[in-house]
Formats: sequence, C-alpha cells, structure tokens
Amino acid sequence: MSRWLRPLVGALLLLEVAAALSFLHHRYEEMVQALFRVQSQCPYVTRIYSIGRSVEGRHLYVLEFSDYPGIHEPLEPEFKYVGNMHGNEVLGRELLLQLSEFLCEEYRRGNERITRLIHDTRIHIMPSMNPDGYEVAAKQGPDSNGYLTGRNNANGVDLNRNFPDLNTFMYYSGEISGPNHHIPLPDNWKSQVEPETLAVIQWISSYNFVLSANLHGGAVVANYPYDKSQDQRFRSHRRTVNTPTPDDKLFQKLAKTYSYAHGWMHRGWNCGDYFADGITNGASWYSLSKGMQDFNYLYTNCFEITLELSCNKFPPEEDLERQWMANREALVVFIEEVHQGIKGMVSDENNNGIAGAVISVQGISHDITSGDMGDYFRLLLPGTYTVTASAEGYQHQTVTTTVGPAAPSLVHFQLKQDVVRKPPERKASGTRTNSKALQKKVVPRATRRGTQR
Repeated sequence: MSRWLRPLVGALLLLEVAAALSFLHHRYEEMVQALFRVQSQCPYVTRIYSIGRSVEGRHLYVLEFSDYPGIHEPLEPEFKYVGNMHGNEVLGRELLLQLSEFLCEEYRRGNERITRLIHDTRIHIMPSMNPDGYEVAAKQGPDSNGYLTGRNNANGVDLNRNFPDLNTFMYYSGEISGPNHHIPLPDNWKSQVEPETLAVIQWISSYNFVLSANLHGGAVVANYPYDKSQDQRFRSHRRTVNTPTPDDKLFQKLAKTYSYAHGWMHRGWNCGDYFADGITNGASWYSLSKGMQDFNYLYTNCFEITLELSCNKFPPEEDLERQWMANREALVVFIEEVHQGIKGMVSDENNNGIAGAVISVQGISHDITSGDMGDYFRLLLPGTYTVTASAEGYQHQTVTTTVGPAAPSLVHFQLKQDVVRKPPERKASGTRTNSKALQKKVVPRATRRGTQR
C-alpha cells in the first residue's frame, strides 16, 4: 500500500468504528443497515434471517451469532433476545443493535469471554418485533411521543396481549390444575393472532430455545412468570397476587442476575416504584393475560423473563450511551446464564438421538423435552436432583446428579426399547389360563410444540 493511502484508510476505519458505536435512534431502514453491517464485519460467526413480516410488510429480522451460523450443534443451547415488542418502547431495540455490534467487535479483537460465548452458544437477536408501531412512535420522536402512541401494531393490537391463553387452560382444565408444560394450542389459534405473533410462535416452535428475555420500557425491573394470576375472580389488571411457577427460585435467580449486573436496577427505587432487588413476579405486579413470557414457559422448553429497562419509553439520543453502559454487562451475563443446570443426549441402544423425550426433575412439576437431535437442556439451580428421561416405546431411566454453580453437568440417557411380552400359550390339555396379555406400557410424549408490559 502506498504511503499516502495509509492515512486515508486509517481515517476510514476510524469513521467506520465511530459510526458503528454512535448512539442514535434507528428507523427501520437504518436498523436493517446496522444489522447487515454487523453481518458483513463478522461474516463467519453471524447470519441474518427473517421469521416473517409485519402487518405493513416489514421483515422481522433476526441476527444470529454462532461459530456455525444456521446450524444447531448438539449440546449447544439456543438463546434469544426480543426487543421493541411495543413499538414506542425503543430502548431495547437500540440496546440490541449495540449488543450486536459489541459482540462482533469483541470477537474480532479476540476477547476470550465473548469468543467462548459465541462458540458455545447459538445467540438469536431480534431488535424489533413491532417495526410498524415503532415507525408511528418515531414520527413524533422522544419529545412529543404520547404514552401509547405506537405501542400497538398496525392493526391496533397489543402484541403482548395476543398470544394463546395457555394459563387459563393450565389453571382450569382439571379439578385443581392442568399440565404446565408443552400445553397444546387451541385448534383455531392462528385466526386469533396477529402476523407478528404468528411469526414468533412459528419461530419458537422451530428452535429449541432454552433461555430468553424480551425488552420493554416504562419501568426499571426484571419481571418473571407467571404474569397471569390464577385467581380470576379479580378482573382488574392492577390486582396483585403472587403467582409463582414450579421454577420460581430459578426465575428469581435469573432476574437477579440481570438486575445486579445492571447499573441501578437492583437498587429497587426506580420510576417512582420500588421492587426489592429490582425484580418482581409478574402477577405480583399486576395480572397480564396472553403475554409472551408465560407462553414461552407453557408451550416450549424456553424460560423467558421480561426486562423493563427505562422510565422513559422513548429516551432522547443523548441518554442512549449512558443506558448502554448500564446494560452492557447485564446483557452479556444473562446470556451466560443459559450454561447452567444439566444437559445431555437422550439416545437409543444404537446411539440414535431420541427427539421429544421427556425430562422430569423430581420435586419440580415442569418437564422439558429433547430436541430433534436428542439433546436436552434443563436449567437448574446448584443442588442434587433426581432426573428421569422417558419416551414412547422405551423404558424410562432415572439418575441422580449434582449441579454445580459453574458449567452445566453432563447427564446422558440411553433408553432401552420397551419389549411387549406375548400372552402365555394354551396348555396342551386344552385348558385355558386366566392370565391376560400384558399391555405395552407407554409413557405419554409431551406435545411439541408504560409500566404495562
């Protein structure tokens, strides 16, 4: 390279870095350009794909980070972030764009922590689930934006009140309660949801996500399931009734992980509200029906929390850098939480993976299932657990394992086929036995698939 070109190239590189790290609000086209810029800078560890389109035809883009983009590697967990579900709650959108750039830049620099995270995790980042609503809010901008302007999608629907109501089925399908995992969808569910909701449901049905967070604004708190209260006698959405899941202690730990890594969320006093440790059970705050958070837990293997990140739903640009610095470590450390508990392969006697095998943990009445390749991931707190794997047509297997505070414990299962015994033959004398043919024992296979949140 000639001597006079070197300063010019250096200046252009500095401009590129400055543009990437600038703290600006991104309209739809600018957001798309930012995503593709990251993909061009880190082509070997990123992929961009669309899960569908909004009402007005805008793509719902996802940026994936992985050492093998587009491929699920056995025993590598899937993680997702979803931002801008409410169009006028924009901080999450900008934070996820900054996170994408940060992961790419740090990977290129050889940051060991980020390199290990990308190599060991398949990370999916959707900056905007509601691009139509964002455009409505952005036209008014931060200064004159109404509290609800742009919140809903182009059809005027709140997307966080638009998922199938699996909570009601769980609470009332039986005398006391119904199943609380892999609940099947109602037959007419597609006709009841918006295009954006449909796209997300199909997305989370196609990937075996393990951990997730959706990013909102209007408060500063980490919110965890259940969002919907079981006590339906109280119809007011402001009724507060703590409604824990069977994984309540785990969810509290996940929420605290984000809260305490955040600049000030853990202090509790924010936006005129107080939440101890900066976390709250959703229904304890107020009951919310048909939300995305509960849907993930009740329909898939995914544990999702909701992050409320700013008092101002549409913060001014001069506040974006401060917000990024407050959330950067929290965004990274929460992804790392996907690597806890147990994971392993469920296979048959020929080492073929068994998809849809049910993983049950004694004392926690919430099961998960193995993925298409037979690998499974079960988030658990440190401790000793009795775990059972079962699948239709196989004998179940139970093991006891200890989970530590760091890396997940590897627990593999190899299931033997369940052999059906033939009924006894008649005796030669012609007399009949009273024995009945033994019936094949089958373990049922689980069906696979603002302060206002």
